[in-house]
Amino acid sequence: MINLETPRKFRAFVNQAHQVAAEMLRPNSRQYDLAEHAYPKELDMLAAMVDGLGASGTGSGAGASGVRRTEAADDDGKVKNGSNLSSVLSIMEMCWGDVGLLLSMPRQGLGNSAIASVASDEQLRRFEGFWAGMAITEPGCGSDSAGIRTTARLDGDHYVIDGEKIFVTAGGRCDAVVVWATLDRSLGRAAIKSFVVFKDTPGMTVERLEHKLGIRSSDTATIRFENCRVPAENLLGSAEIDADKGFAGVMQTFDNTRPLVAAMAVGCARASLEVTRELLADAGVEIDYDRPVHLQTAAAASYLQMEADWEAAYLLTLQAAWLADNSQPNSLQASMAKAKAGRVGNDITLRCVELAGSLGYSEHHLLEKWARDSKILDIFEGTQQIQQLIVARRLLGKTSAELK
Repeated sequence: MINLETPRKFRAFVNQAHQVAAEMLRPNSRQYDLAEHAYPKELDMLAAMVDGLGASGTGSGAGASGVRRTEAADDDGKVKNGSNLSSVLSIMEMCWGDVGLLLSMPRQGLGNSAIASVASDEQLRRFEGFWAGMAITEPGCGSDSAGIRTTARLDGDHYVIDGEKIFVTAGGRCDAVVVWATLDRSLGRAAIKSFVVFKDTPGMTVERLEHKLGIRSSDTATIRFENCRVPAENLLGSAEIDADKGFAGVMQTFDNTRPLVAAMAVGCARASLEVTRELLADAGVEIDYDRPVHLQTAAAASYLQMEADWEAAYLLTLQAAWLADNSQPNSLQASMAKAKAGRVGNDITLRCVELAGSLGYSEHHLLEKWARDSKILDIFEGTQQIQQLIVARRLLGKTSAELK
C-alpha cells in the first residue's frame, strides 16, 4: 500500500533539494529569465554535487533515473520506494525554485531519462556521464509521436538519420540528443526507435535557439539531420520491429518523463501558492480552514479551491512514481498525473497573479514568471488534450485506431 508520507530515507535528500532551490535557483531566477540563452554557470557546481549524491547512493538526481522495468519488487513482497519517487520529490523542490534552471542542469535532461528507461545495461555504462536532450517533436508532428517523419536507414554498421527536430530542450548545450526516428514509415508506430546522437556527429546541425514565453533560462533548439551516420549500437533497446510491442519500448520513456513533468508543475504551483498566501495575509485576507467556503471572502474561497486542486495533482504524481518503483503498469496514472498537474499548475499560477493584483503582474515578485513558466508544463511531453485521450483509451479499453 502506498504511504503518502515522504519516505524516511528520502527526507534528507529532499531537504537538500529544497535548500538548493532556495539558495541557488530562486535567487538566480530573474537574472537568467532576462538573460535568455545565457548559460547559468552556477549550475556546473550544482550538477557536480548532484552527481556526487547519486554516486554515493544518497540521491537519485533530478530526474535522470528512469523507469527500469527489469527491476522487480522485493521477493518478500515488500513495497519499494525507489528512484522514481525520489526523482519526483526532488523535482518538486527544485521547481519550487525555478523550472527553467532545473531544465538547464547538466546530465539531468529528458534524454537522460529516455536512456535510463530503455537502454541496455551495456548502453547505460557507455552513455554514463553525458548530458542528453530529447528530440521528438517535428514541424509536422507534435503530440502524435506516431507521426514521426525523421528516418533512420541501416547502412552497414551505422544508421543514417535524415529529418528535422524542433523544440529540443537543452539542444544547444547538451552533449548528445536522443532522436526518435522511424526505420520504416509504412510500418507505423512499430518502426519508431530512439537513437543517441552525439553533438559532434557529421550531418547534425543546431539550426537556431527559440525565443520563448517562459523557461527562458533553458535553451530550446531546432536541429537538422542530413545523412547523419550513427553507430548501430547507439540504437536504444532492440532493433527488432515488433508490430505488437515495437512502439511500447519507446513509449516507456513517457511513463517516466510524464510524472517528472507533473512534478515540475506541482513544484511551480506550490511556490505561487505560498507567495500568494503571504500577500493575502499582508492585505488582511484570512483563510480559515474551519469555516465553510461560502462564509469566507471570495479571495479566500478561491485560494482554498486552488489548494484542493494542487493536492490532487500532488497525490496523482506520487502514485504514478510509486507504481513504477514497484514494477506495476503506470501508463494510465502517468497520463492522469501529467494532465491534472499540467492543467491545475497553469490555472493556479495564473489565478495567483490575479489574486495578487498589480504585485502579481509586475516584476516585484516571481508570480508573473511562474505563470509564464507553467504554461509549457501543460504542453510538452504530451499536451492536455493528448493526455485526456490516452486516459480515455485506457479506461475504455480502446486502441488508438478505435478512439482518435
